[in-house]
Amino acid sequence: REIPVVAPAKAGLSETKLAEIGPFMERQVADQKLAGGIVMVSHGGKIGFFHTYGLMDREVQKPMAPDTIFRIYSMSKAITTAAALNLYDAGKIGLDDPVSKYIPSFANLMVATTNDLRPPSRPVTIHDLMLHISGLTYGGGPDALKKACSRLKPMESTNLAEMAEKLSQVPLAFDPETDWTYGVGIDVLGRVIEVVSGKSLDEFLAKTIFQPLDMKDTAFSVPPEKLGRFAANYSRTNGLKVIDAPAESKFAKRVTFFSGGGGLVSTARDYMRFLAMIERGGTLDGHRILRSKTVKLMSSNLLPQKAFPIYFGSEKRFGTGFGLGFAVCTEVTSWDPVAHVGEYGWDGAASTHYWISPADKLIVVTLEQIMPYEWDTERGVKKIIYDAIQK
Repeated sequence: REIPVVAPAKAGLSETKLAEIGPFMERQVADQKLAGGIVMVSHGGKIGFFHTYGLMDREVQKPMAPDTIFRIYSMSKAITTAAALNLYDAGKIGLDDPVSKYIPSFANLMVATTNDLRPPSRPVTIHDLMLHISGLTYGGGPDALKKACSRLKPMESTNLAEMAEKLSQVPLAFDPETDWTYGVGIDVLGRVIEVVSGKSLDEFLAKTIFQPLDMKDTAFSVPPEKLGRFAANYSRTNGLKVIDAPAESKFAKRVTFFSGGGGLVSTARDYMRFLAMIERGGTLDGHRILRSKTVKLMSSNLLPQKAFPIYFGSEKRFGTGFGLGFAVCTEVTSWDPVAHVGEYGWDGAASTHYWISPADKLIVVTLEQIMPYEWDTERGVKKIIYDAIQK
């Protein structure tokens, strides 16, 4: 059953206010800040705004379409985490289980210090992976870690089993729980899912998440018959420059390395269905994916105080904590002055973004394909959308 798409007023939204999104997005396209994009807003369980802007592929002048397929990169993380939590709900994994219970070589992990390696203060757990407090990074950290990553290249593995074995030889950047660093933890979680379920990650996600939620265009690659709907990916280099054309993309080929941390493609409709399941406490159209108290673990801040604030390089996101899968707004700060406390969400490397505000019964998905990550769309539409909610 489709989530109903209605006029803004029928979803409790101001049509006049939402009309401000169009000129903003069209200006972004005209200024070559993006080729095209999609903004989708659900309020009170109904989609009251779903508009496309610009082009999905400038080179062939193909307009953005409602069913355009996007590289969602790190928006994959919440889906993989939800799949692991489905196993947790079934009693098949524990959040405090050491990862080495499922990947034995993780018992050999070391921590990189300035000039030495030493054993970690405690084993890395499933909970640590989900919260990004495991010490696993994307290759940044002490020299010993950087050297091991550049030598082993774990993310260039042929499958998740090989990646996990390589990562067990890469030292951690810090003791578990003592800091927050974005990293490959959710890819390791994907391997845990494979070990516990006996299925490859793509199979398990299809059976547990995509099929029950009717997410028909979400996968680790774009099949030939859907390539015409796949957007091009751009960088802002003297205007817009294609960095990944649909036909030549690695996403157009079948893969054996299923990156639960960043490997999925999806559509606005599909991702909205996933978020609607989360917002409704783990269920959609009679399909229960997660228990409601498990969804609470995803959408509540669980970061230990010493791991605050989350950061990327020198960018500190004050007022932002983390749950099992989502960043969570703990207080409104200058980092995100129009956020609402309790709002949770995340984004993807090609400038895709989403958030849910439970107090407002609001879900927003914005999709485009620009790398590296740009905040323009989220920051441009967020206040407009909040101001459009009719009290």
